[in-house]
Amino acid sequence: MLSGKKDHLMKVGVLASGRGSNLQALIDAVKTGRLPVKIIGVGSDTADAAALARAANESIPARAFPPALFSSRLDQERSILFWFEELEAELLVLAGYMRLLSEHFIRGAGCPIINIHPALLPSFPGLHAQRQALNAGVRYSGCTVHFVDAGLDTGPIILQQTVPVYEEDTEESLSERILREEHLLLPEAVRLIAAGKVRHNGRKVLIERDA
Repeated sequence: MLSGKKDHLMKVGVLASGRGSNLQALIDAVKTGRLPVKIIGVGSDTADAAALARAANESIPARAFPPALFSSRLDQERSILFWFEELEAELLVLAGYMRLLSEHFIRGAGCPIINIHPALLPSFPGLHAQRQALNAGVRYSGCTVHFVDAGLDTGPIILQQTVPVYEEDTEESLSERILREEHLLLPEAVRLIAAGKVRHNGRKVLIERDA
């Protein structure tokens, strides 16, 4: 069971590479009271990521870890892990983080790591998931929140939301429709984890629904 203590706000760290719209969805959910957690830091592999600016605007600690500044991937990941350890993160959320984490990072995190992916996994992992869905001719796509393992979008699935695929869809229009659902699904997954309603046993994730 993944849970926080009663009357304790789970400390959530976020990694993002780009504009940070899913980060903003988390921030907004916290501000409105829908998501009772504390976002304790936002890290990025990109120095000018808009996600860092979003964090700074909310007085959330933000730090960039550009790979070019480190001697190796291992060195970069150690720096990220050390920072989140200092911040006492109890959950790490990948919100548009575009780098595959190593087994070293996952083992060393000391807390669960979750990711949001714009497809109904296990279909269409990796980059350009919406393009993959259109090329495959599927009638439905969607988004998935899953635990992170050492594979590419292969971790146990927590929540999914379907989105219809229309004949006239482009990659951009489908991406926008899926993104709207991502902004709802990711905060809900974090809320369930923080509330101790998620049990993780191997590949199977069991969720205790609200009464």
